Amino acid sequence: MKTALRALALAATLIVAGCAGPQAPAPTPAPQPVPGETASPVAPPPVTTPQSTQQYANARAAGLTLASPRAFHSDQAIRALQAFRISCPSLIRRQDRSGLARPSDWQAVCSEAARLNPNDAPGFFFHRFDWVRVGDGKAFATGYYEPQIAGSRTRQPGFDVPVYRTPSDLVRCTRPDGGSGRGRITANGTCTLYFTRAEIEDGALAGRGLEIGWAADPVDLFFLQIQGSGQLVAPDGSIIRIGYDNQNGREYVAIGRLLRERGILPLGGADMKAIAAWIRANPDAGRALMRENLSYVFFKELTGAPLGALGLPVTPHATVAADPLFVPLGAPVFLSMERPEASGLWIAQDTGGAIKGANRFDTFWGAGEEATRIAGGMSSPGSALLLLPRGVAARALAQP
Repeated sequence: MKTALRALALAATLIVAGCAGPQAPAPTPAPQPVPGETASPVAPPPVTTPQSTQQYANARAAGLTLASPRAFHSDQAIRALQAFRISCPSLIRRQDRSGLARPSDWQAVCSEAARLNPNDAPGFFFHRFDWVRVGDGKAFATGYYEPQIAGSRTRQPGFDVPVYRTPSDLVRCTRPDGGSGRGRITANGTCTLYFTRAEIEDGALAGRGLEIGWAADPVDLFFLQIQGSGQLVAPDGSIIRIGYDNQNGREYVAIGRLLRERGILPLGGADMKAIAAWIRANPDAGRALMRENLSYVFFKELTGAPLGALGLPVTPHATVAADPLFVPLGAPVFLSMERPEASGLWIAQDTGGAIKGANRFDTFWGAGEEATRIAGGMSSPGSALLLLPRGVAARALAQP
């Protein structure tokens, strides 16, 4: 098997190595059966899909079309392989909400990935997967990173913005109106919505000992919540690494969109840096704007790498957040975006409050100045393809 795969990898590497950027679609060779397996059945004709998939319940409802594998850098494939290996334990046991794959579908490729020479990664992704388009495939990508903000483990002058862990009264329950989700139980035993961002900032959780640490700047903490993980850097240089643990269940509102809709910032000028600058220049209006985002994130302290929605480490330049209704969490994704930094192979290892719908992605860039620069300005249209274990697309297309 290794000899056959190495030959396939060499063919793919000749296509993808040494490229200056994403290339034109590569021809799709006929799939070769792996010893001990049978060749994948021929897929039925593609399903016709509408231009927008946002209204669909999941990827299966949105429809698939088969696509040719695309060319990519070999170093992208190596990073993606490392991230894919991290995802595999979840893929082979987690129920797929997209309606496309079963845990057992991932067993063979995960076993192969575990023993694969990294130099064979290009051939692995090129030949061992069905490349498919979900809905119309029209994608939009943003970026996220691991911010470093001023903070302290103890409250002291200049550090008085609480960074909260998950409160014990945040539970999943069913409200009297029939709605269910995150909420809290009132004194009379009724499930109600949990506190909003404004209520929490006004002290709804004060005095309960929930503080992991204290931030110096509420604006910095707001954007750290949007990123989902980050570092509190104390005056003595020590670092408290925190990661997403829970959310209050209230609606996420993109404040950049509000600023654009209100004509305060131009359509192409509402990136993270511009939004933060406007908030600081207009403190009262800025505070009110941040409170329009009702969502509030709770953290946990991390002792290792930042974790994604799978509870597994995320990888800079390889992890992407996606909507699990349309992309199986842990699956490879290929993005071809107007922003070339975002183009290439990624692994869907995370989710996000604003990452909803088919072909909506959030690329992870790590920590530091370069990560901040790229992620903060990332806002790019393009197209996306999902990679599924070979043969899975044929079954999905055959299902009514």
